[in-house]
Amino acid sequence: MADTFSQKHRPSEIRLKREEKILEIDFENGVTVALPAELLRVESPSAEVQGHGPGQKTIIARRRHVGIMGVEPVGNYAVRLKFDDMHDTGIFSWDTLFDMGARKDELWNGYLAALEEKGLSRDP
Repeated sequence: MADTFSQKHRPSEIRLKREEKILEIDFENGVTVALPAELLRVESPSAEVQGHGPGQKTIIARRRHVGIMGVEPVGNYAVRLKFDDMHDTGIFSWDTLFDMGARKDELWNGYLAALEEKGLSRDP
């Protein structure tokens, strides 16, 4: 039986830098990613953000100052992030976090463009 939670990437260390509002992850392959809380919040893999199917993604505005209150392990394949705006339903797999690190600029620029297109702001 195949392991449905098999991950290509595994962390060796995870650091929550509360003051800087960054989640930093060292992966076993030597790659380190530093992901801002705002990006993690607006790209959360939760149904609230991503929807339940293609084309249903919600653009989350006014999260410039969002922070992460906690990082909770989910099995050996993911973490649940608890944001200070009370969002806590997204489960971030190791592969998702690795991919977000690799695509950070692309994701960030897409987020800014989507906000502008909808006339929304990062500011509360």
